[in-house]
Amino acid sequence: MKTLGIIGGMSWESSVLYYQWINRGIKERLGGLHSARLMLNSVDFAEIETLQHAGDWDGAGLILNKAARALEVAGCDLLLIATNTMHKVAQQTLVDVELPLVHIVDPTAQAIKAKGLNRVGLLGTGFTMSDDFYRGRMTNTFDIDVIIPEADEQSDVHHIIYEELCLGTVNADSKARYLEIVQALASRGAEAVIMGCTEITLLIGQEDTVVPLFDTTAIHASAAVDAMLE
Repeated sequence: MKTLGIIGGMSWESSVLYYQWINRGIKERLGGLHSARLMLNSVDFAEIETLQHAGDWDGAGLILNKAARALEVAGCDLLLIATNTMHKVAQQTLVDVELPLVHIVDPTAQAIKAKGLNRVGLLGTGFTMSDDFYRGRMTNTFDIDVIIPEADEQSDVHHIIYEELCLGTVNADSKARYLEIVQALASRGAEAVIMGCTEITLLIGQEDTVVPLFDTTAIHASAAVDAMLE
């Protein structure tokens, strides 16, 4: 088994799920008392969030790069960034780092293609929904058409992530709003919707809607297990 290095804490609410689901996946694959060989470098999300909203992505990238270097020195064999949004600085994170990255977009796109789907909606932070680093990789590498919510919907999705989910708050009205937006994306032609923020799994799940959902947290964790056992 390879040792996985996780850059977490963005937010720690979803990093907890990564730790649980990766360990569970290793146990299911290997049986008995097996658990995952991993190291978690958890950053202070308050610092990251401030840099995000200030547009200082270079500064945020430097923090992740420092975390990645520490994990490499500690003996990890591969790297995972436990967040969708911070894949915006994935390239900077890997500067002078030799570890392969388990990228969150790739297994998600592969899961979508495996279902024969080509047009999906995307929920996530405002950065993930509006910037090209995520949608562009989906479209250019995997030929998947990505639809994003309308401006007011994007604002609500973003606000709920930062003001509620990252703080561990699950609100029934917010859940209803997310499901309303999921349905709106489906009405605009989305064959499924990507839960493109690792905290969204705290709020909604497949049992809440007939629209197919792709949970990036679960998909990413599963891909990490596959990579660790290759």
